[in-house]
Amino acid sequence: MRDAVKSLNGDPQKINPICPSDLVIDHSVQVDFSRSSSALEKNENIEFQRNGERFKFLKVCIEAEAVMLGQAISLLLPEVIGYKIEGKLSQYVTSTDLVLTITKHLRQLGVVGKFVEFFGPGVKELSIADRATISNMCPEYGATVGFFPVDQNSLEYLKQTSKSPGCTKVGFKGYGLRNEDKLGATGQFEFEGKTYTLKHGSVVIAAITSCTNTSNPSVMLGAGLLAKKAVEAGLSVAPYIKTSLSPGSGVVTYYLRESQVIEPLNQLGFDVVGFGCMTCIGNSGPLDPPIVDAIEKNELVVAGVLSGNRNFEGRIHPNTRANYLASPLLVIAYALAGTVDIDFEKEPIGTNKQGAPVFLRDIWPSRSEIHAVEKQHVIPAMFREVYARIENGSNSWRALQAPEGQLYPWDLSSTYIKRPPFFDGMGRDVTPGDRVIEQARVLLLLGDSVTTDHISPAGSIARTSAAAKFLASKGLSPPDFNSYGSRRGNDDVMVRGTFANIRIVNKLVSKPGPKTVHFPSLEEMHIFDVAEKYKTEGVPVIIIVGKEYGQGSSRDSEWRSSEDQSHLSIRFGHRSFRTG
Repeated sequence: MRDAVKSLNGDPQKINPICPSDLVIDHSVQVDFSRSSSALEKNENIEFQRNGERFKFLKVCIEAEAVMLGQAISLLLPEVIGYKIEGKLSQYVTSTDLVLTITKHLRQLGVVGKFVEFFGPGVKELSIADRATISNMCPEYGATVGFFPVDQNSLEYLKQTSKSPGCTKVGFKGYGLRNEDKLGATGQFEFEGKTYTLKHGSVVIAAITSCTNTSNPSVMLGAGLLAKKAVEAGLSVAPYIKTSLSPGSGVVTYYLRESQVIEPLNQLGFDVVGFGCMTCIGNSGPLDPPIVDAIEKNELVVAGVLSGNRNFEGRIHPNTRANYLASPLLVIAYALAGTVDIDFEKEPIGTNKQGAPVFLRDIWPSRSEIHAVEKQHVIPAMFREVYARIENGSNSWRALQAPEGQLYPWDLSSTYIKRPPFFDGMGRDVTPGDRVIEQARVLLLLGDSVTTDHISPAGSIARTSAAAKFLASKGLSPPDFNSYGSRRGNDDVMVRGTFANIRIVNKLVSKPGPKTVHFPSLEEMHIFDVAEKYKTEGVPVIIIVGKEYGQGSSRDSEWRSSEDQSHLSIRFGHRSFRTG
């Protein structure tokens, strides 16, 4: 923006945020190393190796959006939906279970673009952390915002965390397992000198992650107490399962350590691997090649279980077709069981040192246990100590040497940071766009509930994708491709990543994936390549979509995905066109 202003003989210094803002980078760190006390340090080091160029750019200029720059926005007065909460949770139910149930209800109701207010006698039974868990999931149930009334509990929470009160419809269609041969499929592999067998439902990723759940002390301490009881009972997690703990805040590790549950978490493989979104944003990192081999050769539907916000198709890992959201306690439980195909009420989770069966109920901590530990160990001093140094950043961040000056010195050879083309050719006068669409071809024919993860994925860049071909042409090898989320600063990569989700279902082709058909040649190619071919032919394109197009995920992804589509010259006749 500063470059554009300067090119029009304006003062680039006028482009500055007028709203106070903090920069938090949480979408780049990946679970490359896990199940090790050194995983945190190793993951941070490799994060800075991969993303040093991006971080230098961010250190120069905060990624400010229009509102931060003082531009007014207009909003329609939203419809407010009331959601009444009654009763209280049983000792076996966590706030994560509650929020997933609420999300299911509200998705069925349809609350896109609406405000959801939670009320009723049951509200007082929920802690502020529980309420925050429910509110923070509003992108997942589709609302603009979810909120609770302020009460005495709210004011007490502000005091506890050292803040002054006076300061400013989706149907699951299955996995396509249609015969007995497929249902009984298994795959063997070698791992650390032993032979293991995978089947449908086997857990290969178990991640305690996301801002929503790791910011809630009750579920995090509950997970720690569950881990402690599991270790005492002699239970363990299979070594090939990729387990990880990635809190959203350093306060979490502080109170886990003080309450003496960090060690049993480590013993089960849930070492702290980083601070950030990690598996929730799709940065789950690679699985061991023998495991991937067993999955792919036997067409197994294996599972990832995470305490994240989102399990949209193709997001968590390309080899885990089944991805389930669960509380941190249940993430550990499913990791111990090694499968999601289990009835915890009737089947043991494992056996103890004497060979006797151990059921989940035997190691599940009561709510009173959890609350007692929380009251003793989650104290205001922790928040003050951690937040007092939060602006300092890590040693690696402080060591970054960023360029100085008002204008960023663009590196034309960079595959991470590129001067965006949005302002190219811009003049001082606004010119009307071409709104006439004639003789257009259909680029994609999509169904209902296409998410922003289908439109603009954030996870790993597949080696056979259009983006991978572009990066390879620049001399990069697959280990250096990184993720779409990490390359959002380069439109050449992101436009090739548009609709690159490996699970997207385009009804113009025979199987899921980022391919489409060019007409009239009937040639099947990557979506980007077909769009480019139409562009060279001067043929406009449209996509036909079902209802709830662009739902879910974070709001910045919605903006990003709309920009990516505009770069493909896609036009929309309807925002929500129902097919079939």
